[in-house]
Amino acid sequence: MPETQTEEKTTSLLAIPRTLERAAGDVVHQAFELLLSSDIHVTTAAEAKRLLAAHEDTEEMTDAIQRFVAIGTPVARIALRGVRFTRVPWVFVASSAVSIGVTVRNGVRELQALAALLAHRFEQETGGQPNPALLHKLTLELYLKPRRTPDISNLGLPLARLSRRWIVSGAFGRNTREKTEKALDAAERLDIGSLAARAPLATRPSLRG
Repeated sequence: MPETQTEEKTTSLLAIPRTLERAAGDVVHQAFELLLSSDIHVTTAAEAKRLLAAHEDTEEMTDAIQRFVAIGTPVARIALRGVRFTRVPWVFVASSAVSIGVTVRNGVRELQALAALLAHRFEQETGGQPNPALLHKLTLELYLKPRRTPDISNLGLPLARLSRRWIVSGAFGRNTREKTEKALDAAERLDIGSLAARAPLATRPSLRG
């Protein structure tokens, strides 16, 4: 079975338990908290890409990442063992914890860079920062589906989809940077004014008085 088909089959078999969703939520929450307390300022997609290339440290999030990896690795191994494949060696299954950890650490930086760019665009176009819940939702939706206009009618976070992305990408050693760069480009083109107007009233950014 070709590797792309193997990944698709693994994804379809990957049931995400609630404990893993909660672990992903902890990683996301801490990623945004660290971003807000940092001096990271991103004004363009090109700046964000350079920031990612610099490999900023995420040591402060070690515990949250390790918790996600500890829960996610057995889930990934069960899915991998449920797939008939010929091109993926079994050593891949054994090393999945390390590769998933790398993917999640990279994912944290990617989410932070994307959120920083979106926050800047909100400030420039509306005169204020977006509500954190709105920023979180936009960031994850663009990160996971850069070709789609984010649906912000429901601000619940797609944590199962995020978990699935990180686990499958990690288990198969896939670099998520290319998809993230597409998300950054999409963020730069996003009609922020229209999104802000459609956002639930309580989450709309406060406008400059």
